[in-house]
Amino acid sequence: MQTHEIRKRFLDHFIRAGHTEVPSASLLLDDPNLLFVNAGMVPFKPYFLGDQTAPYDRATSVQKCVRTLDIEEVGITTRHNTFFQMAGNFSFGDYFKREAISFAWTLLTNSVDDGGYGIDPERLWPTVYVDDDEAERIWRDEIGVPAERIQRRGLKDNYWSMGVPGPCGPCSEIFYDRGPEYGAEGGPEVDEDRYIEIWNLVFMENIRGEGGGKEGYEILGPLPKKNIDTGMGIERVACLLQGVDNVYETDLCRPIIDLASELTGRGYGAGGNEDDVRFRVIADHARTAVMLIGDGVVPSNDGRGYVLRRLLRRVVRSVRLLGASDPTMGAIVDAVVDLMSPAYPELAQQREHIVSVSVGEETSFAKTLAAGSKLFSEAADATKAGGQSTISGSDAFALHDTYGFPIDLTLEMAAEAGLAVDREGFTELMAEQRSRAKADATSRKASHADQTVYREFLDRGPTMFTGFDELVSEARVLGLIAGGERVRSAVPGTELEVILDRSPLYAEAGGQMADHGSITTSDGTRLSVRDVQKVGKQVWLHRVVVDEGEIAEGDRVLAAVDSAWRHGATQGHSGTHMVHAALRQVLGPTATQAGSLNRPGYLRFDFHASSGLTDDQRARIEQISNEAVEANYEVNTFETDLAKAKAMGAMALFGENYGDRVRVVEIGGPFSMELCGGTHVGASAQIGPITVIGESSVGSGVRRVEAYVGMDSFRYLSKERALMAGLASSLKVPSDQVPGRVEQLVAKLRDAEKALDSVKAEQARSAVSGLIDQAQTIGGTLVVSGRVGDGVDANGLRTLVSDLRGKVADRDAVIALFSVAGDKVPFAVGTTAAARDAGLKAGDLVREVAPVVAGRGGGKPDLAQGSGTDAAGIDAALTRLRDVVGGR
Repeated sequence: MQTHEIRKRFLDHFIRAGHTEVPSASLLLDDPNLLFVNAGMVPFKPYFLGDQTAPYDRATSVQKCVRTLDIEEVGITTRHNTFFQMAGNFSFGDYFKREAISFAWTLLTNSVDDGGYGIDPERLWPTVYVDDDEAERIWRDEIGVPAERIQRRGLKDNYWSMGVPGPCGPCSEIFYDRGPEYGAEGGPEVDEDRYIEIWNLVFMENIRGEGGGKEGYEILGPLPKKNIDTGMGIERVACLLQGVDNVYETDLCRPIIDLASELTGRGYGAGGNEDDVRFRVIADHARTAVMLIGDGVVPSNDGRGYVLRRLLRRVVRSVRLLGASDPTMGAIVDAVVDLMSPAYPELAQQREHIVSVSVGEETSFAKTLAAGSKLFSEAADATKAGGQSTISGSDAFALHDTYGFPIDLTLEMAAEAGLAVDREGFTELMAEQRSRAKADATSRKASHADQTVYREFLDRGPTMFTGFDELVSEARVLGLIAGGERVRSAVPGTELEVILDRSPLYAEAGGQMADHGSITTSDGTRLSVRDVQKVGKQVWLHRVVVDEGEIAEGDRVLAAVDSAWRHGATQGHSGTHMVHAALRQVLGPTATQAGSLNRPGYLRFDFHASSGLTDDQRARIEQISNEAVEANYEVNTFETDLAKAKAMGAMALFGENYGDRVRVVEIGGPFSMELCGGTHVGASAQIGPITVIGESSVGSGVRRVEAYVGMDSFRYLSKERALMAGLASSLKVPSDQVPGRVEQLVAKLRDAEKALDSVKAEQARSAVSGLIDQAQTIGGTLVVSGRVGDGVDANGLRTLVSDLRGKVADRDAVIALFSVAGDKVPFAVGTTAAARDAGLKAGDLVREVAPVVAGRGGGKPDLAQGSGTDAAGIDAALTRLRDVVGGR
C-alpha cells in the first residue's frame, strides 16, 4: 500500500467516525518553545491548554513534522528521520479511552476492502501505563487482546506531557511484532527493534507541575475536561504495509536514493555501510529541505534558516563523498517535489522557487568548500612543519564550526595528505557544543503563556473589523486587561488592553503596522490607541493609555482611526503590491515575497533572489511602479474561495496558512493580484510617487528593497535635489556633470593615496635597512629587530620582515619589527630555514612577545604577526624576544 493511500485511509476512517478534517498546519508556528512543528498535536495546543475553545469536538489531521535534535544520527540508524508525517485523531472533551482504542484497532486490523490496513491482530502488542487498569481492561476484555500481549510501563515510556507544566496523561502505545528474525521474544519491554511502535494514544486527563526529564515532575490534579491526542507514524506504517525494513526503503524515499545512485555511480546496499549512510542522508534531508522551503524558510546563519542550510549542505556533502562532481541538487529536489506533491500540491506550485533556493545553496556551499580546502591545506602544512602526523581536534572543529567544512571531508583530505585527524578531540568539542546548545534550548523553554484571561472573548467569536468601510465606529467595551489581569475600570495614566465588540482600527498583520487612533466616550473620557494586536488570530487587543476620564467595561465608545496615519499606511501597503508586481516583471516569477513591512510613507519588501539588483533593474522596477501609479488603476477587493483565488492567479505568501475564504486585492486587473487582508488606497494614483532608496541582502537567497511613497518620497527627492545643487555649486559645474566631476576627483585622490603609500613604504625600507648592521648575534642566531616609523600597518610590516629575511636567508636569523598605527601596535616576526631547524618558530615567538604589548597573535613557523594596544611595551617586547632566542 502506497504512503499516500495510507494517509488517505487514515483521514477517511476518522471522517466517517464524525471527525472534522483539519489540514496540516505550516511547519512554522508562533510558539516560543518550538523551532518547527514536531508533533501532530502542536496546532491543537490552544485547545488542550484551555486558551481557546475548540471549534469542533473531534478532529483528525495528518501533520507535517520536523525534528532535528539528532540530525547527526540520520542515516547511521534507520530509525531517525528529520521529516515525518504524524496522523492523529483528537477529542476535546468528547470521547475518551474506549473509543480511542477502538478507533485505532479497527483501522489497523480491518481488511483492506473495508477501508482498513489489514494488519494481522496477532502481531500487535499494546502497552499501558503502569497503573492504568481501565486501559488494560479495555484492551483485554473489549478488544480481545490476550493479557500476555499487554505490557505495563512507567512514566518514562507510557506517560505523556509537553515537557513543561500543563496537560498530561497516561498513554497506550501499539507495537507491531516484525518477527523473530528481528530480535528476541518478549514484547516491547524486551526488544524495541523487533517490536516497533506505530501508534500512541494519549489519554490527556491531568495537569503536571514543574520538573525536568520524563519522570522528574509532579502530577497536580485532573483536567477540567478529558481529551484525546493520538499519533500514528505514517512512515512507520508504510514500512510494514510495503514489506520493507525501514523508512528509506518506502515509496517516498527509495526513489530519491535510486536517483542519487544514478547521479553518483555508486550502488545502495552494495556492501559499503558508509555509502549507505550517505544515501539515507540524501533521501531524508532532501525531503525535509523541500518541506521547509515550501513553508517559507530560506538558508541563513541562524535559527530555522541555519537548520535548512545544514540539511542542504549535508546533502551536497554526501553526494560529493559518493563521487559526484557536477551539481545535483536541482535534479534531487525536483524528484522530491514529484514524490510529495500528491499529498501537498502547493509544492508543485512552488517548484521553481524550491529548486532555485536549493541550487543557490549548493552553489554557495561550493565556494565554502573551496575556502575550507585552502584553510585545511594551511592546517596540514602547519601540522607537518611541526613534525606531527595528526591534525588537531581543535583545527578540525574550527573548520567544521567556523567555516562550515564537514568533518568527513577533513578526514578524506587528511588521508590523502598522509595525515590523521584527532577524532576524539573533535568529538569532545562537538559534544561540548551540543551540550551548550541543549542548555540554551532548555533555558529558553518555558511554561506556556497564560492566555486564559482572553478565553471568554475568544469564545464569544472574532472582533468585527469595520475599518475597510469606515474610520470611526460605535462600539462597546467587552473587557479591560491590565498587567495580565482582568479589571473593571481604569483611570488616567493607566496602560491597558481594551477589547471591543467591533473596531475600525487595523490590527498588525501581513507586514502592515497597526493603526493609531483613539477611543472616546460621550462624557469626555479619552484613550490613545498606540498599538493593536490580535490574540488567537481573531480578537483585537487595543493597547492604550488613558488620557482623560475613566473607562469601564460595558461603556459605549467611539473608536476612531488617525486618518493621516491610515492614509500613509494604505499608501505604503498598496505601494508594496506595486513594487512586488514590478519585481516579478523585471526578475521573473521566482521573485516571490519573503516578508514585508509597511508603515506610513515607507515600505520594505523582501524577495527571493540569488543575486542583487543591477542599477538598470532597480531603475526599471522604480519606473514600472510609478507608471502603474500614473495609470491610476482601480483597486478592487473581494472575498472568494481559496481555490478560486489561486485559479485566478492571485499571489499567496509562501508558508502562510489561509482559510477556505480569502480576501483578494486586485490593482489594475492583471498588473497585481494578491491574497491580502490589509487596507489599501482606492486607486493607484493615491499612492503618490514611489522612490526606491535601497536594495540589500538579508540572508542567503533573500534580498530587500526599501522605498518611500507619497509625501515621504517627495521630501526625500527634495532633499536629494538640494544636495545635488550644493555639490554642483561647490564643484562649479552643472548638475548633470556632477557624477563625472566627482569620479575625476576620486581618481585623483586614489592616485595621491598610492603615491603617499609608496613614499611611506620607501621611508620604512630606509628606516630598517640599517637594522641588519645593528643586529645582535645571540646564541648563534642573528636577531634583526626594532621599531620602524609610525603608521606602518600589519601588511606593511609583513612585507618589511619578508624583505629583511630574504637578505639573510642563508643564515640562522630571526627578524622582528614593531610599529604604532593609530591606537594599535602591529608587529611581525619572521625566521629563516636555519633558525627553524634550530627550533625557533615565528608563531611561538609572536605568542611570547604579544602579552608584553597587551596583544595577541600567531601564525606559521616561518612568518607570524599580531597586534597589541600598549606602545610603551615595545622595548620590553624586543627584550623578551632576545631572551627567548638566547634561552632556547
